[in-house]
Amino acid sequence: MKFLIVSNAPTLFKNKQYFSYEPYVREINIWAKNSNTAICSPYKFNKELLIDSFNFDFKKFKLVTFSVNSIPNILKTLFILPINLFVIFKAMLWADHIHLRCPGNVGLLGCFVQILFPKKPKTVKYAGNWDPKSKQPLTYKLQKWILSNTFLTRNCKVLVYGNWGNQSKNIIPFFTASYLEEDIIEIPEKDFSSTINFIFVGTFSKGKKPMLSVKTVEYLKKLHYKVRLYMYGNGVEFPSIKEYIENNNLENTIFLHGNQSKETVKKAFQKAHFLIFISQSEGWPKVVAEAMFWKCLPISSSVSCVNYMLQNGTRGDVVDVNINEIELSKIIINYLKNEETYKKKVLKAQNWSQKFTLDKFEQEIQKLLSE
Repeated sequence: MKFLIVSNAPTLFKNKQYFSYEPYVREINIWAKNSNTAICSPYKFNKELLIDSFNFDFKKFKLVTFSVNSIPNILKTLFILPINLFVIFKAMLWADHIHLRCPGNVGLLGCFVQILFPKKPKTVKYAGNWDPKSKQPLTYKLQKWILSNTFLTRNCKVLVYGNWGNQSKNIIPFFTASYLEEDIIEIPEKDFSSTINFIFVGTFSKGKKPMLSVKTVEYLKKLHYKVRLYMYGNGVEFPSIKEYIENNNLENTIFLHGNQSKETVKKAFQKAHFLIFISQSEGWPKVVAEAMFWKCLPISSSVSCVNYMLQNGTRGDVVDVNINEIELSKIIINYLKNEETYKKKVLKAQNWSQKFTLDKFEQEIQKLLSE
């Protein structure tokens, strides 16, 4: 089967190998297994990425990078669009199966071009927030409308995060995964007899609110709780977080580790009691599922499918995105005073998350591709 991936994720050439964003590569390696694969994407990127190499050879359909975030870029895009539309059309003409990655600029173009191929089987991985009530950019709403329209988008399965009501028949609730069944090990019961460990994993951006995690742990420390916060990731907010820690003498309480390997982060989850992850925008927040996998209780914002993942608070805590450190601390202190409640929720969270392994993920993908 000639399997085509149309993606916004840049494909980069380095040291005689092709690379892309690490979580995307891990998933694509599964989608492309046992197929004659092509990747239609930009092949240049001007920012540093956490990257991994593809484990298969593939045909290249190269798109010109474009954006619509300023007037000059919009004008430039008007010249680039016909070129990219032709490349995507040519790629889809080659394919036996079309796989779109949405949302994104390239995904939007792919949504339009796939209309011309109603008989070809298609899958769409919509990695963003599918919540019909959420506020989203017009381009995201347009992609969702095209994909939900079974007249325009035919012979297609659209995989979305969460289970939403009143959807067209081609919309299928799906999931993603980080660990194999063989990774499952017995995690010793976590109690509050010594230091309470917190973890933050993600991009250091305003949308992920890393400072809120810092200030929550700082507030708990002021209340004389023995706490520590381990932070993994990087981004534009990293310098200001580091400066805040130094200025407030928190070096022995809050530890910045930057971007680390999957194995390092996994070990950190295994030792942590709580994940604080108050994000403004998500698709399937992997970090929440990963925390649950290792008996680390997530406290996360009510965005996208988090309510579904945490079963409205029975497998963790779902909070408003505008919560502050004092309100967060009250939730945590309540657990510290009710250890049995914590343990019950942690076990429920672990049992749910460990159902979604990479083994199951691969099985479900193979089913989709064989139907």
